[in-house]
Amino acid sequence: MNKSPKRRFIGGFDGLRTLGVIGVIMYHLNPTVFSGGYLGVPIFFLISGYLITDHFFNTVDAGNKFSLGNFYVKRVRRLYPGLVFVLLASGAYIVLFLKDLLYHLDQIFVTNILNVYNWWQIFNGQSYFERFANNESPFTHLWTLSIEGQFYIVWPLLLLLFIKFGVKKSRIFGFAMIVSIASAILMAVLYQPGVDPSRVYYGTDTRLFSILLGCGLAIIWPAEKLKKSVIKSDKAILNIVGLLSFALMVFMIFTVKDSSPFLYRGGMFIFSVVTCIFIAVVAHPSAIWDKILSNKLFHYIGARSYGLYLYQFPVMIFFEAKFKNIADHPVLYPVIEVILIFLITEFSYRFVERPLSKASWSDVKEFFKSSSAISRVLAIVIALICVTGGYGVVKATTVPKPKANDSQLAQTIKKNTKNSTKSNKKALENIRKNKNKQDGSKLTPEQIAKYKKLAKTHPVNKEFEKYGLSQFDLQRLQDIHLTGVGDSVMADGLDNFHKLFNDKNVVIDAAVSRQLDASVNILQDYKDKGALAPNVMVGLGTNGPFTEEQLDQVMKLVGPKTHVFWINVFVPTRPWEKPVNELLFKAQKKYKNLSVIDWNGYAKGHPDWFYDDQVHPNPDGSMYYSSFVAKQILKDLDKK
Repeated sequence: MNKSPKRRFIGGFDGLRTLGVIGVIMYHLNPTVFSGGYLGVPIFFLISGYLITDHFFNTVDAGNKFSLGNFYVKRVRRLYPGLVFVLLASGAYIVLFLKDLLYHLDQIFVTNILNVYNWWQIFNGQSYFERFANNESPFTHLWTLSIEGQFYIVWPLLLLLFIKFGVKKSRIFGFAMIVSIASAILMAVLYQPGVDPSRVYYGTDTRLFSILLGCGLAIIWPAEKLKKSVIKSDKAILNIVGLLSFALMVFMIFTVKDSSPFLYRGGMFIFSVVTCIFIAVVAHPSAIWDKILSNKLFHYIGARSYGLYLYQFPVMIFFEAKFKNIADHPVLYPVIEVILIFLITEFSYRFVERPLSKASWSDVKEFFKSSSAISRVLAIVIALICVTGGYGVVKATTVPKPKANDSQLAQTIKKNTKNSTKSNKKALENIRKNKNKQDGSKLTPEQIAKYKKLAKTHPVNKEFEKYGLSQFDLQRLQDIHLTGVGDSVMADGLDNFHKLFNDKNVVIDAAVSRQLDASVNILQDYKDKGALAPNVMVGLGTNGPFTEEQLDQVMKLVGPKTHVFWINVFVPTRPWEKPVNELLFKAQKKYKNLSVIDWNGYAKGHPDWFYDDQVHPNPDGSMYYSSFVAKQILKDLDKK
């Protein structure tokens, strides 16, 4: 039997891993700036597919037997120490400081160990994109490890079967490409605009294309068989292709939003193909890109990229649970979080991941019996973390379902949404019939006299008077026709808006976790039905940033004759508060029919108006919110 050739170390892959993990971390810290940083995940998938498949054929082609057992043992040693430790360490923190997150910790632990966590997330309705629905988890990002785990279990087994039955490499390549394309098509088919895309984001079936593209590349572009010396023209072509593919990768990382339909309808597949081409260039020993991406810094980060990926979310979730005023420190807090992520990763890498990847059981026992004081302290610390985390996993089996959905806020939103749905059906027809009616601006003397008289003889909504609305204002609001779209902050105030504007004249569609892209379809639907009122109220941006192009799309859709009242965001716990509000004020100068209602400026300094999340107004705060919005609408109508 031939001796298996030594594999060539491709240092450039550390550079790629660095790009991937930094992109993902920056995206999670600030999606406003790094809107496509989540595309770091396909980079990981592609490299995994390439290296595993290349290793398999490198072994088999040399006449050696590929040991499935040894492969699985190595994967377990490489991946499980870090995975188990992040689960137990996070569990320990939850037990000590965030007991509300204990629910389902046992299931999260088990499904991660079994590499089926991504499917558990799908079947349990866990969203990757919800930010204020009591759904944030320090383990949200671990779905990727389950997909990779499933790949490590199934793909080598399939390759062995292919080899056993004499299937040619060309056919194996064809199989990988067919399944890859089918996976990308399935993502496009299952994706529904305006609907939370977590199903297609998490699914093994809809994310498999990236890994299989890497597998296919390894079959037709094996690292060990690439020529070290090629003619100058070929080398130039390699380097130019590398430059172009790398430039397109970076461009997409900074521009393609996670809410873009393009992403799910071919965009992620295109990114994977482009990255696959770049990996091919990096793997070639004659190209300059391996050297460019090979340096001590990239090697350091690349070697720890797995740990950096593991610990990013727990650090962010736990830090932001403690320090809620993230928007006030858009630079300092993210820097602190990154430092913490690196420090914890380094600890895990040095004392958990690297030692256990090669250690035997006797080595572990020796570590705990060490005569070194530092080693004993480390052993005690690690043991305490694991025991406390283990206790949390066991304790979670008896923890009742949290009453997050029974909270006052959740109940208010649920009740308001139900009532609003009924009111909207009745109001739609009325708005259709009166869509050309005067929009509420330029009061006539007759209208002024009417409202003054009604204010004295038939006062309405008197409870709002102490929040800055006069009885004259309240009477006037009853005749204004309004269409509204918003998120959970607006949903929290739905009942108040329906009182202020009169049920028959107002249609408001507000929902938890909504972002701007979903609202475009809603407004288009109202417009198509002829139910778009002359005044449109928008309350979006709480759950994530939006682009100038998306805002322009809304303004173009409603048209220049419709007055848009856009409520800016008060979300001090998120870094996009300032960028969103700045974009709105900039757009106000561009569009004469756009008025920005500065809820942020009005709400600052009033923490007593909000629930603990410092985003959603409590009952008293909701009165201030709806009254302020109504008053500003009247004020802006008077300017017309």
